[in-house]
Amino acid sequence: RKGGWTTQEDQNLTAYVLQHGHGNWRALPKQAGLLRCGKSCRLRWINYLRPDIKRGNFSREEEDTIIELHEKLGNKWSAIAASLPGRTDNEIKNYWH
Repeated sequence: RKGGWTTQEDQNLTAYVLQHGHGNWRALPKQAGLLRCGKSCRLRWINYLRPDIKRGNFSREEEDTIIELHEKLGNKWSAIAASLPGRTDNEIKNYWH
C-alpha cells in the first residue's frame, strides 16, 4: 500500500508494537494486519508514533548541542540524536537544513 497512513493503520501499528515489541520489522506488517512494507512501518514508528518522541520547537540548549555535535561528527544525525532524548535523527536533520 502506498500513500499516507490512516488513523486506523497508526492505531494498529502502535497497538501491535506496544503489546509485542517490534522484533522483526520485515515480518511485523503481516502480523499486525498492515498492508505496508517493514521499512515503512519502522520509519513510521521511529519518526512519528513512539510514545517518547519530543515534539515542538528546539530549546536553546538543544540547538547548542546540535551545533556542537555537528562540528565534531558532521552529518551523523543518528549519533547526534542519541544525545538528545526524544528527538529523532530525521527531525534533527530537517531542523539543521
